Amino acid sequence: MSRSGFGKWSGAIACAGAMLVGAGGAEVSATPLTPFRHEAQAQRHCPRDKVVWLDFRKGVYYRKGQKRYGQGFDGSFVCQNEARGSFYRRSLLGLR
Repeated sequence: MSRSGFGKWSGAIACAGAMLVGAGGAEVSATPLTPFRHEAQAQRHCPRDKVVWLDFRKGVYYRKGQKRYGQGFDGSFVCQNEARGSFYRRSLLGLR
């Protein structure tokens, strides 16, 4: 291998390493959830946001009016923006 060929590869490797290090600074973090046992407690915590029922086991949240809102043992009432920020998705089941 010639000396000039090695220089090309080392430059590409250094550039790729710099991109990997730079990408590490853009980490994605979830919004902290504040779960509540009762709907009124959650509404006091986030007065300008909607309260949803978060099913931890399924990883989805239900809005008021949906059939499974407030149902089950594996869930809590949380603010909708906190649920979205923690990467939970909304349920499309039981929409009225």
